[in-house]
Amino acid sequence: MRDFVGSLVVANKRNYIARLQSTVEHLHKCGAIYCASVPVHEVFRGQTVWEGEVEVFDLIGHPQAMRAYGWSHADGKDDLDEKFVTVLEIPPIESAQTAVKVAIAADIQKRRK
Repeated sequence: MRDFVGSLVVANKRNYIARLQSTVEHLHKCGAIYCASVPVHEVFRGQTVWEGEVEVFDLIGHPQAMRAYGWSHADGKDDLDEKFVTVLEIPPIESAQTAVKVAIAADIQKRRK
C-alpha cells in the first residue's frame, strides 16, 4: 500500500507542477522549465502567516525575468477552488522567500481596498 500511495503522491505532484507550469507560461507569455521545490515558512510577529512549497521555474524568452516562483492555495466559496500565484524574479524579488513576502503584501493591500 505504501508504494501505491507514494506513487500516487508523485503523480499528483507531477500533475500539479504541470498545471502550475502551464499557468506561468500563459500568464507571462514565455516558456517555463521546472527547477525545484523550495520550502518556505513565513513568520510575522511570532505567528506563521504562510508555510508551504514554492515551485521554481526557469523562464525562456521573458524580456525581464530569468525565473518565476509559483504555488497555489484554496480559494472561493468554502475553499473549493484553487488559485495559482506566480511571481517573477525581478528586483526586489530574489528568492522564493521574497516572492512569498511580496505576494502576501500585495494580497493585504488588495483586501484593504
